[in-house]
Amino acid sequence: MTMQWDRRHWCGASLGLAAAALAPGLAGAQPQPQRQQDRQERPEGQDKRPGRGGDRGERRFGTAERPFSAQSPWNCRPVDPVLDSWSIPKDAYFPAIESGKYSVGVFLCSPDDQPQRVLGPLNQKGVWDPDSESMVPEVLIPRWPAGVLPASGSDGHADLVDPQAGIIHSFFQLKKVGDEWRAQQYAWTALDGRGWGDPAHYFQGARAAGVPTMGGLIRSHEIEDGEPLYRHALAMSLTFSGLSASPGYIFPATSADRGVEQNKGQIPEGALLMLPPDFDIRSLGDLSMRKIGETLKRYGGYVVDRNHGTPFCIYAEIGARFPIVLKNGWNSQVGNDLERLRGALRQVKSAKGWLDGNDRPVDLDAPLNVLSMRGDWRAVKGTARARYDTWRQAVVFEDARDAVLAVEGNRQLSGVNWAKPKAGQACRVTARCTGDARLRVELKDRGGRTLADSGELDNGKSARFDWPEGVASVRTSVKASGSGSASADLRVVAGA
Repeated sequence: MTMQWDRRHWCGASLGLAAAALAPGLAGAQPQPQRQQDRQERPEGQDKRPGRGGDRGERRFGTAERPFSAQSPWNCRPVDPVLDSWSIPKDAYFPAIESGKYSVGVFLCSPDDQPQRVLGPLNQKGVWDPDSESMVPEVLIPRWPAGVLPASGSDGHADLVDPQAGIIHSFFQLKKVGDEWRAQQYAWTALDGRGWGDPAHYFQGARAAGVPTMGGLIRSHEIEDGEPLYRHALAMSLTFSGLSASPGYIFPATSADRGVEQNKGQIPEGALLMLPPDFDIRSLGDLSMRKIGETLKRYGGYVVDRNHGTPFCIYAEIGARFPIVLKNGWNSQVGNDLERLRGALRQVKSAKGWLDGNDRPVDLDAPLNVLSMRGDWRAVKGTARARYDTWRQAVVFEDARDAVLAVEGNRQLSGVNWAKPKAGQACRVTARCTGDARLRVELKDRGGRTLADSGELDNGKSARFDWPEGVASVRTSVKASGSGSASADLRVVAGA
C-alpha cells in the first residue's frame, strides 16, 4: 500500500483535546507530547544567541529558532554521498524561491496567550486529524498567538510553535471566518523531535510528505545572519515531471501526494537532493543564491511536496526578505542561478554515514516504533471511559472498574512502505503505562488466528519474538483500573 495524500485526507479515536472528547477536568490540560528516544539532551551553560549551545560549542536545538533535535534528518548531513545521474527536467516555469502565499508563516505562542478552538470548514464535519484517521469536531489549542495570519494561497498554511508544550501545531487551509477559526486539517510534531513522521505517528504536519510546513524552511532571521550557509536541509517541492510514480515516497517521508501515478519523473518525495562536490558556487552570480548553493552542497534539500509546473521550489518563511534587486518583478541573474542549480541537483542514493547537527555520527536508519494506539477503544469487560489521545500517543482511560479495553484492526500497524517488519526479524514490544494498567499485544492473521502474543506487560516491561509470516491485524488490549494511560513501543531490534 502506498500512503498518498490529496490535501484533504487519504483514509478514513479523536484528538486528545477535541472538545467533544474531553472528560470533565481535562479541558485546561496542557499537551505534553510523548517523549521520544532520539531527542537531543541539551547541555548546561548554553548561551542565549539563537542556535548556539554551551561551553563545548554545541548548537542549541529544539527551539523556535532552530527546530527539531540534533539527530533530526533536517539537521543532519551525509558523509560521502553517492549521487544519481538523473537531473530535474525543465517545465512550464523557472525554478523558484517561495516566500509568499504558497509558503508558511511561523507564529510563536507565549505563556500568556489564550486558548483557541478551531472548527472544521462549513462544508466538512469537523477537522481532519490524520493521526487518529478521523474527523474531530474541533481542536483546542491551549495558547493562540494574536498575530496568526495563514498563507493567503489555497493551502492556507500556518505553523504555531508552543515552546511551553514542546509542540509545533501545523494547519492546512486555516482561515478566520467571522469570529471563528476554521481549518481543513490539523497535525502536530514535537519541537525537539525528528521533524518527520515515524511509522506509527506517520503524519506530523501539513506537507504531503507528512512533515510540518516549517520543516526545512528558510527563516527570516537566517537570511542575513552572517553565516555562509543555512545550517539545515532545505524544504523543496517538485512538479509532476520530476517526481516518481513508484515509489511515491522513500525514507524519511511517510506519505506522498495523491495521484502518484501521474508523476513522470524519477525522484520520490522524501528524497534528498544535493549539488555535486565539484559544483562551483562562484558560478552563481547572486550572493543570496550562493548561500543556498552552499547549503545544497553540504545539507541538501528534501522533497516534501508537489507543485504545478515549477521544476523545483525552495520555501522561505512568508515575509522573508532576500537582498535581491528586482526589475519589473524579475531578476534575470537569480533566474539564471536557479536554472544552474536545477541542472546540477541530483538525488542522494546512498551515503557512507551521517553526522548530526553537532557533527557527531548518527544512525538515521535506527528502527522506529511501528504500532499506533489509534482506534475506537471499547471496554470488552467491566466499565471505563477511554479514548485515543494524539498528543500523548496513548489510550487514556478514566473511571475504569476491573476493565479490559481493546482495539483491533489493520490501521494500528504501520502502513509506511519502508517500515514494515519482515518475517523472521527479531522484534521487541515494550509497555508504557501510567496508573493501574497492563498492556497486551497480539498479532493475528487474516483468519483471526493469533501468531504472536506479548502476554500482559506492566509498565516498562518488554516481550521479544520473531516477526511471524502473514500478519494482517493487531489486537491491543489494556487491563485497567482507575485512571491512566497506556501505549506500546513495537520495533525491530536494532542489529537483528
